[in-house]
Amino acid sequence: MGKVTIIDFWASWCGPCRKENPHVVALYNEFHPKGLNIIGVSLDKDAANWKKAIAKDKLNWNQISNLMEWKEPIATQYGVESIPATFVLDSKGKIVAMNIYGVELKAKVQELLSK
Repeated sequence: MGKVTIIDFWASWCGPCRKENPHVVALYNEFHPKGLNIIGVSLDKDAANWKKAIAKDKLNWNQISNLMEWKEPIATQYGVESIPATFVLDSKGKIVAMNIYGVELKAKVQELLSK
């Protein structure tokens, strides 16, 4: 998909997720042209609230939700038990970091993109 992919588990009703979203948007805007991709996986159950949050927070990357909350199959596959949850994958799809945010996440993305 790219040099670096972040899988970001979140939900419209999750305050900490929504608080982190501006940082993720800034990261995407800065590094997407250099090879960063993000996939948002929502643990929402209400499609209208989910879509409203995507628009309001300006989450301009691919978003997925089966509207199954904690029974979301992708979240189950990744063992997500709390959100926000982030998984950083390298260009080969290997998980190289989990649950890092803010400056730590930015530093990891920069490191991986510079390889």
